Amino acid sequence: MNKIRLAANQENIEKIVGVISIFAEQNDFSPDVVGRIQLSLEETLVNIINYAYPECDGEMEISYEKENDTKLIVEILDNGIPFDPLSMPRPALTATLSGRKVGGLGVHFIRKLTEDVRYRREENANILTLIYTKY
Repeated sequence: MNKIRLAANQENIEKIVGVISIFAEQNDFSPDVVGRIQLSLEETLVNIINYAYPECDGEMEISYEKENDTKLIVEILDNGIPFDPLSMPRPALTATLSGRKVGGLGVHFIRKLTEDVRYRREENANILTLIYTKY
């Protein structure tokens, strides 16, 4: 499994997304899937940077690997505030703008852009797993 460990800040988002995009391209993931990887990964990293470490600096560890030649598994670990994004209620997409709550669409987009999303809390770490299918 490949790993990147960097400070949880905005400056590192492009670097992380770039490394994983190149890995996906080199492993013949379709351009459509690479685009979904980029969008969902950026949204995930922004959320971690903005919410996991509100009062201090922190780090993120991103692991990634190809599985069975058809899937890309990306695991993002942070030691920030415990938070299960999958516990968020699904947004009321059919409600009027005035009837909707602010926020909550990022997790919805991540769910839509990935094959599967999983969360677990281990040893004071949030671990979010994003799974993408090759085609």
